[in-house]
Amino acid sequence: MTGGSGASHPGWPAELGPLITRAGAVTLRGVRMRDARPWSNLRIANQNTLMPWEPTGQGDWADRHHITSWPALHSVLRREAKAGAMLPLVIEVDGQFAGQLTVGNIQRGALRNAWIGYWIDNALANQGVATAAVALGVDHCFGAVGLHRLEATVQPTNAASRAVLTKVGFRTEGLLERYMDVDRGWRDHLLFALTVEEISSSAAEALVRSGRAAFPS
Repeated sequence: MTGGSGASHPGWPAELGPLITRAGAVTLRGVRMRDARPWSNLRIANQNTLMPWEPTGQGDWADRHHITSWPALHSVLRREAKAGAMLPLVIEVDGQFAGQLTVGNIQRGALRNAWIGYWIDNALANQGVATAAVALGVDHCFGAVGLHRLEATVQPTNAASRAVLTKVGFRTEGLLERYMDVDRGWRDHLLFALTVEEISSSAAEALVRSGRAAFPS
């Protein structure tokens, strides 16, 4: 597990993992321009499983996730990463694009806080991929990035995402009523949080001890 560092953006760029899951070896890396086609293909193929949980966007889903939309998005993500405000990471399984994990709104100073979000190809659901990716992200944030607290917001009906966060060690702090415009409606969200003091060794090691993942042999 490695991560770059710098005065203005510690922990970026990053290459994290692997953790071995039922689906294969899970790793995280920074977004690349050549991710356009796999990103577009997976986002369009997973529309029905992603749209109910993601912020409402402008225009048609297929248009917003066309391969030609990636260069502009990639430029924004890389700029935010270089500024130290975001970690835009690709989730890979056995070297293949499988989803994304993003750490955003990184705050320094007295807060040292950020939010974490993720999505994966539905074909890989229930195989430990998202849980392994979040664990790797948590360890990186509490290590090289130097954060103290991470937050995540999840709709109460999103049982799969709630389970991922719970397995990594996040706890529920409360209900945010009508928090975000998702799928063209103001949806309640549960606020999950985790601080560095709540991780005894590392989130990845805890997953391995629980039998939910393994380190490479």
